Amino acid sequence: MAVRVLHVISARAGDGVEHQLRLLIRHLPQQCEVVTLSPPGPVLAAMRAGGTTVHEMVSSRDLDPASIRALRRLARRGGFDVVHTHLFRASVQGRLAAWLAGVARVVATDYRLDDGRRTALGTRLVYRGLVTIAVSTAIADRLRRRGVPAERLAVIPKALDTEEFRFDPGLRAAARARLGIAPDAAVIGGLGRLEPRKRFDVLIRAVSEVPGAVLLLVGDGSARRALERLAAIEGVADRVLFAGSVEHAREMLCAMDVFASPGRETFGLAVLEAVAAGLPALYAACEPLDDTPVEGARRLTAHDPESLPRGLRAEVLCHAERPGRLPPRSAGPRYDASEVAATVGELYDRVSGSG
Repeated sequence: MAVRVLHVISARAGDGVEHQLRLLIRHLPQQCEVVTLSPPGPVLAAMRAGGTTVHEMVSSRDLDPASIRALRRLARRGGFDVVHTHLFRASVQGRLAAWLAGVARVVATDYRLDDGRRTALGTRLVYRGLVTIAVSTAIADRLRRRGVPAERLAVIPKALDTEEFRFDPGLRAAARARLGIAPDAAVIGGLGRLEPRKRFDVLIRAVSEVPGAVLLLVGDGSARRALERLAAIEGVADRVLFAGSVEHAREMLCAMDVFASPGRETFGLAVLEAVAAGLPALYAACEPLDDTPVEGARRLTAHDPESLPRGLRAEVLCHAERPGRLPPRSAGPRYDASEVAATVGELYDRVSGSG
């Protein structure tokens, strides 16, 4: 009999965790249903349209008794073998609901180095008795320091389907036309939530030192207004475009010529997406590339404020001389969605006793 898995997620619409769940479920052999504790974004809506059962139990608090009771009823009624939680609020509520429903096998994926809300007590509540998937070694190290036993930790990275980011000149032309970007303009791109930890302010200042280049920022978040004001202060408001959140990054990556990721507290998935789209990339942190360098992806020099503007100027010049797009590259099969799903599926089988 197939293992049944209930996924509980609390991601905001447009959060990359939605895409991680989409890729995981697409490749898993187990029977899966999803509960979202946040209003579903377009990714979850598309999953539902594609046949995945998605339950909405919107909750704005980490500890919400009504939501926990509803989750308990669903877990018990659905006969699920494993509850898999994604993000902190989902882990708090999913852990308690699973315990109340008598589902002993709980898996939690930790995607963030820190979200500012966790305490040592909260960590013990969420992770005690769980198998926890850390998407990076840095997250695994942090969890060990907070008392999570090593035997209950598994490092399984974020995933991507490189074919989803394949360059398409038609998409490039369409995106640039819609955004009002000239076909021959040099476009520097950034991708991710517009939050202070992503350091897009550093990228805006750097673009002010790259004459004629357009900066395309894709994503939304609490720092957007501050970044818009900074662009005006730096005198580049007419060269910085805020595209907002998009359902999938492929079209925006096709519109770019150079990719930059100045954030230091990140796994670096956006960098992998950019190189899969044939872009040269400058980055401050990308764990998958630490041991597997790829052509055209270069790490910025730490503590050198000129590293980013200097690198951008060089890449813009190279773009002008390059006859075409770089070939798609990857950091290896470990990050392929099918490989990641196979590893997670084996974990389900092991914790449920069916493997």
